[in-house]
Amino acid sequence: MTAIQAEGSGAEAGTHTAPGTVHGYHHQKDEHLKRLRRIEGQIRGLQRLVDEDVYCIDILTQVSASTKALQSFALQLLEEHLRHCVADAAVKGGGEIDAKVEEATKAIARLLRT
Repeated sequence: MTAIQAEGSGAEAGTHTAPGTVHGYHHQKDEHLKRLRRIEGQIRGLQRLVDEDVYCIDILTQVSASTKALQSFALQLLEEHLRHCVADAAVKGGGEIDAKVEEATKAIARLLRT
């Protein structure tokens, strides 16, 4: 189990979807993957900076940029979750909306801890 799964975000993620479910990010999947590849490049750049013994503050500046990029991605994903998954649960009615709101609230709390 990874650290992310241990926190609950990864281990719980698969339990909330049925096979064949279309997620809120589906329509922008290619854009999200492109963005994540760019972030991955930033992280590789950080490794290179450390390997090349670059000045600490310069590395920290790049860490900050990478962190902001991940936070921005997370907010976009959260917005899509609210617009698609939570809105869909509201339309369906029943107790599903409460579960989706609680799930989103926990995700926000995890994001705020980082």
